[in-house]
Amino acid sequence: MENFDLSVLEEYQQQVIEYAALYGGKLILALLTLVIGLWIIRWIIAGFDRGLRASKVEETLAIFLEKLSATILKVLLFISVASMVGIETTSFIAIFGAAGLAVGLALQGSLSNFAGGVLILLFKPFKVGDFIETQGYSGSVKQIQIFNTILHTGDRKTIIIPNGPISNSSIVNYSLSPIRRVDMVFGIGYGDDLKKAKNLLQKLIEADERILKDQDNQVLLSELADSSVNFTVRAFVNSADYWGVFFDMQENVKLTFDAEGISIPYPQQDVHIHKMEKSD
Repeated sequence: MENFDLSVLEEYQQQVIEYAALYGGKLILALLTLVIGLWIIRWIIAGFDRGLRASKVEETLAIFLEKLSATILKVLLFISVASMVGIETTSFIAIFGAAGLAVGLALQGSLSNFAGGVLILLFKPFKVGDFIETQGYSGSVKQIQIFNTILHTGDRKTIIIPNGPISNSSIVNYSLSPIRRVDMVFGIGYGDDLKKAKNLLQKLIEADERILKDQDNQVLLSELADSSVNFTVRAFVNSADYWGVFFDMQENVKLTFDAEGISIPYPQQDVHIHKMEKSD
């Protein structure tokens, strides 16, 4: 019994020696490659991060690109290390390729949104805080994520829009220019004093300090409508004052026209009733 145990032990020892001689050098080399490779990857990602910061890439995109690059490099490193110790990697690569194709087909919409998010973050048609209009919605940009853009509307609604449609459609960015033109239409009756009404509108523009006086502000007779003579008022303001000026002008024009005896027509319809005589 003791001889049997000793022979088995010697056999195991011999096998260990053979495996160590066969794979020991490869294993040590693979471990060194893994350690050094991970250090090199950290060094590459750190340099990549500095390059992205210097290029002023959006924070969201920079973080995503860093993580994606690090993951790809680590996968390639582990495949290389596995091949060094004799593990067949061809089948793994084929499996990864097939899985990637299947995932890509299943997530076509998400990949489109991802590509749209990358384009938005790279080319910056708008940024956080801008007031934009797109896809039938308008609001202030709260967040630009990889897959979605989040808007906050004036009535405090949160709108989440996929980036794919945004990147492929028209975008109106109201915040790119520091000033905007407020266009307003006011109508008076055909029997009212045309010149007086025009002068009153001009004085209201001049009296509002928010309206920029160094711009080409205009009061124009724009239309002889069915029941009114319409003036178009064009006033330039700072973007932040747009709605304040718009709403205040509506009120001020109404009060001023009322005080000066100028009517503001509204749609009317005359109904004539004809009485038919009853024949004998």
